[in-house]
Amino acid sequence: MARPNIIFIMSDDHAAHAMSCYGSRINRTPHLDRIAEGGIRLDNCFCTNSICTPSRAAILTGTHNHVNGVTTLATPLDNTIVTFPELLHRAGYQTAVFGKWHVGHGPNHCPGGFYDDWAVLPGQGFYHNPQFFFKGPDGGVRRTVHGYATDIITDMSLDWLRGRDRERPFCLLYHHKAPHRPWEPDEKHADMYLNEDIPEPDTLYDDYEGRPVAEAALMRVGVHMFFDDVKCGINRAMSEDELRKWAYQRYIKDYLRVIASVDDNVGRVLDYLDEEGIADDTVVVYTSDQGFFLGDHGWYDKRFMYEESLRMPFVMRYPPAIAAGSTNEDIITNLDFAPTFLELADVPVPDEFQGRSFRPQLAGETPDDWPEGMYYRYWMNRSDHNVAAHYGIRTKRYKLIYFYSEGMGQPGADRGFCVGDHVKDENVPPLEPEWQLFDLDTDPHELRNVYADPAYADVVRELRGELRRLQTEAGDDPHPSELA
Repeated sequence: MARPNIIFIMSDDHAAHAMSCYGSRINRTPHLDRIAEGGIRLDNCFCTNSICTPSRAAILTGTHNHVNGVTTLATPLDNTIVTFPELLHRAGYQTAVFGKWHVGHGPNHCPGGFYDDWAVLPGQGFYHNPQFFFKGPDGGVRRTVHGYATDIITDMSLDWLRGRDRERPFCLLYHHKAPHRPWEPDEKHADMYLNEDIPEPDTLYDDYEGRPVAEAALMRVGVHMFFDDVKCGINRAMSEDELRKWAYQRYIKDYLRVIASVDDNVGRVLDYLDEEGIADDTVVVYTSDQGFFLGDHGWYDKRFMYEESLRMPFVMRYPPAIAAGSTNEDIITNLDFAPTFLELADVPVPDEFQGRSFRPQLAGETPDDWPEGMYYRYWMNRSDHNVAAHYGIRTKRYKLIYFYSEGMGQPGADRGFCVGDHVKDENVPPLEPEWQLFDLDTDPHELRNVYADPAYADVVRELRGELRRLQTEAGDDPHPSELA
């Protein structure tokens, strides 16, 4: 079998439950569904740190964040660390990236590993008339491109594909800014949902009983939003439930509108592959760097190890190796993406990669020694939205989380009691360490912390032992307070 082309499509903050192939109650994504219908949908794909820069670094390097050094938004990826695009390039692949990069820039703003072409947004970038760093003879050139970011990123990607060397395989990273906050739709999609209400999530009015760390988070819909989030002034005299109800409709419609543009543009790329006759020769992946709270638990944003934030959408099409309409329920993480792409390209996987190729799962097989759980760690203690630093494990049935609430000297952690840059107070009392355990079979919405329930004493003992094993296997250390 010839080495496949690879198109890795990644959006920002696109929750799996906002894709119709995942059974979304609120959205339809016909072009993203084309990938799932022609290939495989992973139903238990998780990130190891639910925040943009660390997740992207884990995807590129196949390593945990304490290994690659990208623990927070303030820790750029070292350009000397080996990434899967660089390895593909060494093996003869053409490599390019267009769109959101967000793991820092190397000398002259060049993202590492992309030697053929690139154009990347500075930081988050803008939805309208965005600036880009472009490849140039002396390094990055920064200039504004007029138009809508999602269309522009697609135009750049298609232009590069049309001009590629057709005698060599390619790896294209096609990365959208959308649907990241502040959810600014284009004119084409601006009128969607004007005369309808979007169904509310079951947990929009969560009261956080028995979960003090969750109650402390400053990401409540309406309550902790601002003008840019809802595109108008907010009546702070409303009750909290009234604010949640009103603001949910304001922001979720814009969120879905910007996804509609992503879906349309992905359709353009899929159509191009069909027209070129290379759809069967190309691995196409669609994912997001993490999940997102769509009013779930009354929240927007991510960071927590709770399901809506932890879960990543992942659909993949490659007709020679994947049966159309396949699904898989094995626990797979963003560390596993790079080894899988390398194995499909017949490129050796470096020993330092901590992820594992899930190529067997693409053929409908699960290795006997495939992991039964995954390890997660969020390092940005209370730096945004007052989310405490924590780590934990998720198995098929249970989730155990330890909120130790300390920045551990990480850059960008412990910035204070803040929501973005809007509210800040450096002199706030610390949050007490807190254990949480959820039985996902009986409590899929994670509303009841059963850590102290005597009926789960044996489960706690077993999971704490497994947490320690996975942490050691990952080369990470427990927080001292856990061992006290």
